[in-house]
Amino acid sequence: MKNQPVDVLIIGAGASGAAIAWSLVETRMHILCLEQGDWIFDKDFPSRRDDYELARYGKFSCDPNVRGLREDYPINADDSPIMPVNYNAVGGSTINYLGHWPRMKPSDFRTRSLDGVAEDWPVDYATLEPFFEENDRIMGVSGLAGNPAYPAYTPPNPPIPIGKLGQTLAKGFNELGWHWWPSDVAILSRDNDGRSKCVNAGTCDLGCAAGAKASTDITYWPMLERAGVELRTGARVREIIVGDDGFAKGVRYHDRDGNVHEQLAEMVVVACNGVGTPRLLLNSVSKLFPDGLANSSGMVGKNLMFHPLSGVTGRFDEPMDGFKGPVACSILSQEFYETDPNRDFVRGYGLHAGRSHPPATYALGGYGVDDPIPWGAEHRKRMDDVFPYIAGLTIVTEDLPEEHNCVTLDPDLTDSDGIPAPKITYKIGENTLKMFAHGEARAAEALLAAGAREIVADGGGRDGKVWRRAGWHQMGTARMGNDPATSVVNGWGRCHDVKNLFIVDASIFVTAGAVNPTSTIQALALYIGDSIKKNIATLFD
Repeated sequence: MKNQPVDVLIIGAGASGAAIAWSLVETRMHILCLEQGDWIFDKDFPSRRDDYELARYGKFSCDPNVRGLREDYPINADDSPIMPVNYNAVGGSTINYLGHWPRMKPSDFRTRSLDGVAEDWPVDYATLEPFFEENDRIMGVSGLAGNPAYPAYTPPNPPIPIGKLGQTLAKGFNELGWHWWPSDVAILSRDNDGRSKCVNAGTCDLGCAAGAKASTDITYWPMLERAGVELRTGARVREIIVGDDGFAKGVRYHDRDGNVHEQLAEMVVVACNGVGTPRLLLNSVSKLFPDGLANSSGMVGKNLMFHPLSGVTGRFDEPMDGFKGPVACSILSQEFYETDPNRDFVRGYGLHAGRSHPPATYALGGYGVDDPIPWGAEHRKRMDDVFPYIAGLTIVTEDLPEEHNCVTLDPDLTDSDGIPAPKITYKIGENTLKMFAHGEARAAEALLAAGAREIVADGGGRDGKVWRRAGWHQMGTARMGNDPATSVVNGWGRCHDVKNLFIVDASIFVTAGAVNPTSTIQALALYIGDSIKKNIATLFD
């Protein structure tokens, strides 16, 4: 069954797909977005229910293998200590992300030049800066101007209060003379554009009923619908079709009933995340591309990067009220972010002070950890004597790109439409293990300086015991570069091998930095959209 051809076909309605669609609206081209998930309405948010915490372990889990919904695809992560997690819906993973919003730093784009590792990006921070600012405005970012760790910029809304927990930990950083700053967050600190400010419910990952947390279904998509962008939900793309001339012709996709359709397009844009994008490209084989679409370099699926996470928790004498506020957003320190020749590793990490968990999530082991506390007398003791008094620091490490960390197609596992599932092969690098040893020691030092009575939990990241269900950030599997022999797309997202095929999600990242990637993902998508417009006359040359 064939549909009418369109000018631009975007695969994925999440962070990057929505952003590039918005950028291209002014061209007046016919834009169609295919999304394998559906709209999620606030009446269906778990945060509307009294038992909302249990949804983290069921149908609203960030883990597609736990959710098992028709729109999900399973992921084989048996050969990885980290499970990639995502969400499939209009809004993508912005539906259940936590809204932490740091930008990548200028050094993140120049690690080869500065530190002799990985590769330099073909784009830099200064080039992306106006797109960071534009996206912050659209998403409604809150934060405090003047962070000395970055070139000067001013978030559009005041910062979210850091709470008692943040104030306490900040005293520890001050005592040690270490950098800290209130976190930039994609969460409103004041009413704005029809959305209400944060009410400190702490249900960010389970649907923000107030609309304070920015997700693209409530920021970008209302504008896109008014502008006439077509959105087709329940549409799972099976493969990208390539003609004998080497250009992408369109896609084959399954509707929600499993029927196969063919959609033709003049230009195809892939926005499927760092696991979904290589999966789609590797499944799009043809005579011209027997090893997967746009894969003459052999780099599709290679260099997978996460942000391996560990944490250290201290117990204080006073209740920390940690569960009162946005889950992941209080303060962060980038004191150990850059390479220091006196340390035994390159690059660095961040120390993030998020809130602590509400009671049921804490009892079940914590967000992304899933290591329940004991039952019986020990359970009662932990809930009475530990839970109210804890505050912790998360060590967010920079993952270096390594070819053996990769996404391939599983030979046996498929989704509900019979499309091969992705298989993850990943090992934590020695450099990261050394970061954890350093970071966990520094985190304990900061907690004790802040007044912690004792350290009650050490994440064990130095021994490879990272948080298993914490693969929110998937990067690097179709990376940018000027050399077609070592990269998949050029400096503005166009595939080297297929001139009318663009990639805009985190798969194009060259390095991972040590910060949450969504702000940079969307800035890149806006930059690529702008580059398409500037090069429109010779776009496919």
